[in-house]
Parts: sequence; structure tokens; C-alpha cells
Amino acid sequence: MPNRMLSRFARGLFVAVGLVGAGAAHAVTAPMLVVDADSGKVLYAQGATDPWYPASITKLMTTYVALDLVRQGKVTLDTLLTISPAAAAEPPSKMGFKPGTQITLDNALKIIMVKSANDVAWAIGENLGGSVEGFADMMNETARRIGMRESRWSNPNGLPDPRQWTSARDMAILGRALMRDFPDSRPLFSISAIQFGRAVMANHNGLLGRYAGADGMKTGFICSGGFNVVASATRNGRRIITVVMGQPSARERDLKAADLFDYGFGQSPGWTAQSVDALPSSSLSEPPDMRPYICDKRKPMPVDEGQSAITASAAAAGASADNANAQLMGAAAPASSALAFATMNSAALRARSLPPRAPLQPVLVWVGRDPAESQIMLNEQEEAEKAQKLAARTAKLEAAKAKREAALAAKAARAEAKKSDAKPEVKQAARKPEAQKAAARAGGVPKAATAYTSVETKPAIPQAKGGSKPHAAKPGAAKPSATKTAQAAHKPAAKPTKAKPKE
Repeated sequence: MPNRMLSRFARGLFVAVGLVGAGAAHAVTAPMLVVDADSGKVLYAQGATDPWYPASITKLMTTYVALDLVRQGKVTLDTLLTISPAAAAEPPSKMGFKPGTQITLDNALKIIMVKSANDVAWAIGENLGGSVEGFADMMNETARRIGMRESRWSNPNGLPDPRQWTSARDMAILGRALMRDFPDSRPLFSISAIQFGRAVMANHNGLLGRYAGADGMKTGFICSGGFNVVASATRNGRRIITVVMGQPSARERDLKAADLFDYGFGQSPGWTAQSVDALPSSSLSEPPDMRPYICDKRKPMPVDEGQSAITASAAAAGASADNANAQLMGAAAPASSALAFATMNSAALRARSLPPRAPLQPVLVWVGRDPAESQIMLNEQEEAEKAQKLAARTAKLEAAKAKREAALAAKAARAEAKKSDAKPEVKQAARKPEAQKAAARAGGVPKAATAYTSVETKPAIPQAKGGSKPHAAKPGAAKPSATKTAQAAHKPAAKPTKAKPKE
């Protein structure tokens, strides 16, 4: 019994916290980190240097490189980027721009921060780096320069790539660098929504407009990394950066980040507090794969859309797993921590939610150089789409008409065939060879029978007993028919009867 309970406890612990084997000998927990933005002092850390798949928080790195190029004077925010076929082919989330579409760098950055559009992020990499590979080299060089130790970059949008990972510590360093090095661009990370044409797209960050003081920065989700967020919030003039990774849903990620903010704002980093730069390196050599725990094939695919996201695994955790989770988080915390670790408890999370979102304040974005040019392009595109839909509808109607006509023709053919089958004499006549039908019309003998009647002979008349003579045929008597002659020719000759000897 004790062994069974211990086993159940271990399984619950594994599920609730998302423990994943990294190799054969390691297990990791979902990384979390709370840092004072101004001083860089750590307020709370858990698995902060463990390697992790970043997903779309990669776009913060893409934004830093782009803004750095603007600062160096190599490009401007008005520089036009062209959507290539490769960029247009990137999977969602995306804007769906057609190849050849042009967009300013300023609008591109707003779009990737709010909509998290993979096609636009790819276009930024191609246009600014000469190629995605060239831009990835720029990302890696910049990361090393600003003090990111665990990060490795291979693409600008964060789509799954086993070569690309980061850590909670590195993302906190990146968040601080963006605020420090580009103070004029801070509003970029707090846009609640963008408007393109008539479409309004809300920010995926479920903290914006729900948590008081939240002012950035970026969310991300892939199955292998779970739900991630680099978030910032300001209260009484003090800004805190919180990083949460590997969560099973957007809702749980947002709630945990909110509770970590509450904890962080209640702490005052002392002079003995550890700096984010000094956090010790992880013992893990590669990121864990969270796919089996985040994307369960038996449940709907999770989506990164703030509080409206589908919860993939919260409902699966039982009470024993919840308690194990809270115990593990408590054990991982500093002895002096006053953080309410119930926030890590799945049962408690299921009963909680953030307040309703504040009204959106969309920021206009466009294609081309200005909104007027964009509107012309959108009108042309709309007309082209209407013409395409009309052509498709016409083609569909024509195909349906041709199908109906073919069906009617086939039906008529079947009716005609059925009508012909109803006349057996016609059918039988059709089966006779022409020679036989001609012979039948002439009343003659079929050709096949002429071999037996090539010579007409008079049959021998046997003598009757008593020596009587045969009667002569009366004049005008009908001669035997050719058919009877032929039948007679076929009959074997009668055997002569032997006369009985007289006694």
C-alpha cells in the first residue's frame, strides 16, 4: 500500500509540474523568473538558466536587431520590406500577405508584436539580413554582445527548430536591454490591438488590459516549449520583468505571471540580492520536449490567444498532483520567500480568472508607404478577390450543368435500351446471321444443310409380298420436299428381312 501511494504521488508530481526527462538522468521544472527591471536584481528564480524552446518570444530578439540597425543608421522605420514567396509560405499565425507586398519596417514591428505574424517576421529577417541565415547570425552576435549566454538562434519568428533555444534568464536580459537601449520604442510592446483595413486583431498577451500596470512584452507557444511569456508591469514608478515558460495553457501562464508580479512588487531587492547576470548555469545540455504534455492528441490543439485559449492539460491534473505541485514549488523557493505557492496549484487556477479585458485601442497598420496607398491596394485586392469568387462560382455552375446534361443523356440511353429489350422478335432477328435470314425469307434450306442434298435421287420402293407391283404415282402428286429428302438420306437403310424357311 505505501509503495502504491508513493507511486501515485510521483506520477502526480510528474504531471502537475510538467517534469520532463532531458536525457536519461535529468528532470526539469517549468522556468520562472522575476527581475527588477532597473537594478537587474532577482526577486524569484526557478530553472532560470535551463535551456528552453522560445516559440514567438523569439520576435523580441528580432525586434532588438531591427531597432539596432535603425540606431546605426543602416535602415529606417520607413524602409520598405518585400514579402517573398518563402515568407508568404510560413505557417500561421500570419497576416497572409501575397508575395510582392511591401510594408514599412515600423508597421512590420507592430504586427509581429501584436499579431505575432510569422510571415512578417520572416520578411524582416530576409530583408534586413540578406537571408534568414544571415539575420540569424546577426541575432546570435547581438545576443552575445548584450550578455545572453544560453541562447541559440536560427530563425526570426520562433517556429519549431531543434537548433533554437533560450532561457528565462536570457529573455529577462533581452527585455531589460530593449527598455534600456530603445526607450522611445517602449510603446511598441504595449499595443493592445492593430487594425488592418476593417480587421481588428487583439494582442495575444492576456495580461494587457487585464492586469493593472501590465505594459508588455511578448507571448509565444509551440508544442515543444509550451506557453511562454516575457511580461513587464509598472507600479508606483517601479518596473518588473517576469518570465514564465512551459505552461500547459495561455490562461495558466497569465495567472502565474500575474501572481509572480504581485509577489515581486511586494519585495524590495536588498544589496545582497543576486543579479540576473550572475545566475549559475544549468546542468541541462538541451531543452526538454514538452509536446507529450502540452499537445495531447486526444484534446483540441491549444492556441495562444490570451484568456480565451484552450486549456490543454489543467483539467487532467488531480488533487494529488496539485498538492505535489505546490510542495515542489515551495521546496524550490528561497527560505525567506513569502510567495503564495497556491498559484502553482492547478485546482486553484481552475477556480480563478483575470478581470475582463479593457476596451481595445487599435493602432492602424497598412501595406505600402502610407494609408492612402494601402487603401488603393486593398480595394484592388478586394475587387480581384470578388472577380475570382465570381469566376469560381460560374465555373461551378457550368460544371453542375454539364453534369446534369450527362446524367439526362445517360438516362435516355438506358430508357432506349430497355425499350429495345421489350421486343423479343426484334432481338431474335438481330441474333440471326444475314445468310440465315435471307434463306428464311426465300423459304429455302439453310446453307448448312445443302451438303446432304446436293443430288436429288428417287428412293427405291421395296416390293410388296406377293409380287404385287408398286402403284404408280398419280400425275400431279406432290413431290417430297427437299427437307424430307434430306431427312430420309440421313435415315439408315432398313435391314433386309430374312425369309423364314418353310417347314
